[in-house]
Amino acid sequence: MTDTTSQLDGSAIELDSTAPRPWSPATWFAVVSMAATSFALVSAEFLPAGLLTPMARDLGVSEGTAGQVVTATASVGAVTALLSNVLIGKLNRKTVLVGLSALAIASNLLAALATDFWLLLLGRAGLGVALSGFWALSVAVVARMVGANATGRGMAIVTLGVSLATIAAPSMGALISEWIGWRAATAMTAGLAVVAMLLQILSLPSLPASASNSLSDVFRLTKRRTVQLGMLAILLLMTGHFAGSVYVRPFLEQVTLLGAGSIAVALFGFGIAAVVGNVVGGRLADADIRMALTVTAGLMMFATLALVLWGVNSAAAFALVTLWGLAFGMAPVVLPTNLSRGASDSLESAGSLMVVSFQVAISIGAVVGGYLVDGYGPSAPLTLTAVLASATIVLAMTQRRS
Repeated sequence: MTDTTSQLDGSAIELDSTAPRPWSPATWFAVVSMAATSFALVSAEFLPAGLLTPMARDLGVSEGTAGQVVTATASVGAVTALLSNVLIGKLNRKTVLVGLSALAIASNLLAALATDFWLLLLGRAGLGVALSGFWALSVAVVARMVGANATGRGMAIVTLGVSLATIAAPSMGALISEWIGWRAATAMTAGLAVVAMLLQILSLPSLPASASNSLSDVFRLTKRRTVQLGMLAILLLMTGHFAGSVYVRPFLEQVTLLGAGSIAVALFGFGIAAVVGNVVGGRLADADIRMALTVTAGLMMFATLALVLWGVNSAAAFALVTLWGLAFGMAPVVLPTNLSRGASDSLESAGSLMVVSFQVAISIGAVVGGYLVDGYGPSAPLTLTAVLASATIVLAMTQRRS
């Protein structure tokens, strides 16, 4: 991003006013604890992609119904993202972050022990609160720990946890569920959250709140056309992505006829490509955000449409799932950058709208994808992904070149 001012805890921070200061070992430890937290939370979020079939079979529900565990996480997360900074008020931010990790532990354990589908949904809803609360605070917390001029560097380390989780969670989840069951895989994410919470307790400094927040600043931004288009781009592309990606395992099982081990390899390739996409997306976004959005949506459209057409071939399926991962890795960089163009004077409020847009898109995608996979088969959700990616290309072309 090219913005130079960010509203963090109510005070403007000038990103170019002084040179970045060297990090102490304590600062490194604190930032790594934030990366560990992002890894633990995102691992739990992405886990269902590799567990959907055994989870549905064990709980006696359809795969489409089981996919609504993603909806529960995202829909609760959307509300949390909008209200979290208001609800936590003047609480010390370290206390809040440790509490969110504790909530993630409890939520993952409830999901692992659930004997009823509704208990599983309740556990996933708790995870949604932890996820959105963490991301709503992450930029402000990192900026306070490392200094405004090193915020980008700090957040790059924190989001490394996301990239690693993208690689590890779906593929390892599929393998572990095959070896010792999906419940064990879910319980392991609770263990990751325990490690993250302990690191937070040991490393994070006290972070007293300097100001409270209100909803008026957030809602005021929604009147700007650039922000509206940015939110719409997130809704279109991410609704399409999650409509298809949540149900990619049934597609690979029923259309490509892959076994659990091969599916794990395919999902691992998806994750590796996502890491590459993160780097590529950042460079494209800095050069031309409209082109970056067009390329991201174009790659996702091609990958998913080609999977529908040629996914019966295992070699093609592996290659196209990897290409899909590249597009997905670009999206979390390109889409927020696109949205922030119209809110350079209020980036924290724009961040709340970004999280809400992502979570609403995940919710809609999982619901619609579940309906399509149950009613029309495993190729239908991927077809919707291609259609909505095409719509995102059209939207990108209506935006001003930057």
